[in-house]
Amino acid sequence: MPTADRSRPRLVESVDGTRYRDLNGNGRMDPFEDPRRSPEERTEDLLDRLSLAEQIGLMFHTVIETGPDGTLLDGPGAISKSGTEEVVLAKHMNHFNVHGLESAGAAARWHNRLQERAERTPHGIPVTISTDPRHGGAQNAGTSWVTSFFSLWPEPLGLGALADPVLVREWAETARREYTAIGIRAALHPVADLATEPRWARQRECFGQDPQLVARLVAAALEGLRGADGEPSVQSTVKHFPGAGPQKDGEDAHFPYGRDQIYPGGRFEDHLLPFRVAVEQGAEAIMPYYGRPLGLEIDGEAIEEVGFGFNHQVLTGLLREQLGFDGVIVSDWELVNDNHVGDQVLPARAWGVEELTPSQRMQRILEAGADQFGGEECTELLLDLVREGLVSEQRVTDSARRLLRVKFRLGLFDDPYVDESAADALVGTEEARRRGHEAQASSVVVLHDDGAVLPLPTDGARPRIYAEGLSEEVIASLGERVATPAEADVALLRIGAPFQPRDDLFLEAWFHQGDLEFPPGLAHRLDRIRAACPLIVDVDLDRAAVLTGIIAHCDALTGSFGVSGAAWADAITGVIPARGRLPIELPRSMAAVRVAPEDVPGGTDDPLYPAGHGLEIDRVISSGQ
Repeated sequence: MPTADRSRPRLVESVDGTRYRDLNGNGRMDPFEDPRRSPEERTEDLLDRLSLAEQIGLMFHTVIETGPDGTLLDGPGAISKSGTEEVVLAKHMNHFNVHGLESAGAAARWHNRLQERAERTPHGIPVTISTDPRHGGAQNAGTSWVTSFFSLWPEPLGLGALADPVLVREWAETARREYTAIGIRAALHPVADLATEPRWARQRECFGQDPQLVARLVAAALEGLRGADGEPSVQSTVKHFPGAGPQKDGEDAHFPYGRDQIYPGGRFEDHLLPFRVAVEQGAEAIMPYYGRPLGLEIDGEAIEEVGFGFNHQVLTGLLREQLGFDGVIVSDWELVNDNHVGDQVLPARAWGVEELTPSQRMQRILEAGADQFGGEECTELLLDLVREGLVSEQRVTDSARRLLRVKFRLGLFDDPYVDESAADALVGTEEARRRGHEAQASSVVVLHDDGAVLPLPTDGARPRIYAEGLSEEVIASLGERVATPAEADVALLRIGAPFQPRDDLFLEAWFHQGDLEFPPGLAHRLDRIRAACPLIVDVDLDRAAVLTGIIAHCDALTGSFGVSGAAWADAITGVIPARGRLPIELPRSMAAVRVAPEDVPGGTDDPLYPAGHGLEIDRVISSGQ
């Protein structure tokens, strides 16, 4: 959309009256500047004009950070390695993953300034801004962002608890409207992985463990991000091909100890199914995961035990040739170089090819079939590979073609700008926040209500409440806070799922990993509270948890998925009835988890709560107890 003062985009008129952007400043409308031509025609014309350095710049997609109040940051940031001037003008880069944003208006101002800076490049190639998910409640600098000015929805696992493709499409449509209002035109999601390994740290980003359900919800998300004809679209990036869920022992492949993916149950096809559907539904980009497959065979052929981003059999043989995908393959972040942030390091995720140099890793990624290097800005390495004859110019052009085609389809060459004055009003509207709140409350799963305390009464006298994990505002909406359980009519506790903190490698502290059992002291503490008053406990299930040790020590137990305190309060009072059903099973013990096959949906023996479990008050939907 044009800026409020109509100063951008700057349009000129051709001899036949067509208005266009003279991106290369030569005073005439070249075919790539002609808005009447197809994206394919415009791409081919521009490819012939680009220098090798410009084509290579398209193939790098790294982190960018903003300056204060929408200014450009022209030096290194907290994570970004170089300033804006360096990456845009010197390195010819034009795909960036934005991190922290202070407000919608500031984000829109920053975006427009960035596009103005890009106009100074030889062919004015517009910038594509991407983002990790921003509409949930979990912050992780490597996977997602909490952004207060966007509308807040359940995490994808909570959307899986509702199993409603119409709602998922609405969620994605809302994300598309809010993204495009501030200039974000590429989503580094949806996640099509299956949450089959209970210990894996990234379950909250998944829609669940069932391949058919995940496939349906991924298709709905793609439809919402694409939008209807005439609406600004957001490029989807489906990840993490061919399914990142079956991590050995549940350890994440961001880290060296989690490099291996295994399929002891022989269920590779289950994990592949959502990606098959995504390709059929027109996904614009796909991201492979870091993990290296151990002991995997496809159609009787042993698959090389190297990370998926380096794996020709998987990216070219399976994704390109068998599934017919001709969109963009973007590697996950930092397969080439180690990442040093402050005093910490995260080694390059070159699993299976650790002995290769950065240049050799880059060559392997291209030979595997990827188009773009996530998290890297080392354009000089690729320039040297071409000059040395190790990578052909044609190979670079093939990837540049796919990347340009998406930019043209998004309409960025004709108008990449946003209306800065409208951003604050368009993002996080009252209606979007209301719908997100309703979805959050609805997604809560009532696991048990043995004390028959739900729904919590809201009429009559205001109850005295002892609470942990709830804000003063939420407590005041329900009753009167008291300082001890002995003074209370009811106790409300919200706690996180258990994990073992780690903080050696960069990003490690953000990932909740390790065993799933609560420490034994929690049950004793719950008993002391419950002895004084009825006790309702909620566990934030960012991944599975072993709840066996606490179910007997509370009157009611719920599971939630990135849900605000206000939404949970509405769920337990019945203002917005909780109707979630577990999208993953909750195992009975860690012993059962340790022997379960990582790739099998619902693979633990005799789960405490199977997938699909959930209560309506006084009525059991399903129970594995």
